[in-house]
Amino acid sequence: MRGRLLNGVRVVIGVLVVVAIIVALQRNWSDVSRELSTLSGGSVAGAFALALASPILTLFGWRALLVDLGVRLALPASASVFFVGQLGKYLPGSVWSVAIQSDMGGRLGVPRRTLGIAGLLNLALAVLTAALVGLPALPLLVRRSGEDVSLIWFAVPVLLLVVLLWPPLLNRLISRGLRLLRRDPLPRALSGAAIVACVGWFVLAWLSMAAAVWVLAADLAPGASVRDLALTTLSGYCLAAGLGMLSVIVPAGVGVRDGLLVLLLVGLMPLGAATAIVVVHRFLSVVVDILLAGGAFLWGRSHRLIGSADVTA
Repeated sequence: MRGRLLNGVRVVIGVLVVVAIIVALQRNWSDVSRELSTLSGGSVAGAFALALASPILTLFGWRALLVDLGVRLALPASASVFFVGQLGKYLPGSVWSVAIQSDMGGRLGVPRRTLGIAGLLNLALAVLTAALVGLPALPLLVRRSGEDVSLIWFAVPVLLLVVLLWPPLLNRLISRGLRLLRRDPLPRALSGAAIVACVGWFVLAWLSMAAAVWVLAADLAPGASVRDLALTTLSGYCLAAGLGMLSVIVPAGVGVRDGLLVLLLVGLMPLGAATAIVVVHRFLSVVVDILLAGGAFLWGRSHRLIGSADVTA
């Protein structure tokens, strides 16, 4: 009876995820079809390639956490668990991705508790790195026209990153957070090497996704300076995405991330152009998530790792 109930829950969640993705695609397609004509094919292709690289880089950061927690998944299996689980972010609430990853990993013989902890750490470190990389863009939300951003805003994230990612402090913060969530503590403290590896992969992932915005913005704002374009798109996107991840009620940060990014981009271009970039970028990210989830699942099946207990690398 319990098994049937769990299978029923899995089916319901799967259907809800598919419906949510279809709605996201349909909602954006009318806007995308109009705005694609204003962008060159080269910029859209470049943005797509950069958006495709970002989740792959995030996968390696997630795997670094798993390895440090004592779990080694073969790459096809870990890609399947991670990318299919990522589709859960299109449901309201940030925990659905963690729940799906835990369920899929559990069926592969990996402890659900370990995958749950890795998923929560993944979310926390993703928000932290996005916020720190995005901190230099914060003055753009309040600055006066033509006012330059002080270089001190670039030094502050580096100092914060060093302090917050110091292993004894970070492990203490993680333990306190798990206690507040009424979760069991980590089986062992995260090592400094795992923290550096994970954060490094996450920073690269954020910059890759932000660079996709840069490519699109450069196409529609050719007169903007390289410095303003880099600050607004790279740091600005990370700030908007980090704050969007904190809005756990809306799926995938919809509205929060997009609204903040438009607000930042209008300093470089007209409102219509800024909206076009955000809509196209959002659409590309949805397409990337679908392609990676489907491809990774088929990859795992082709290696006979999905549904098998032989999952270690």
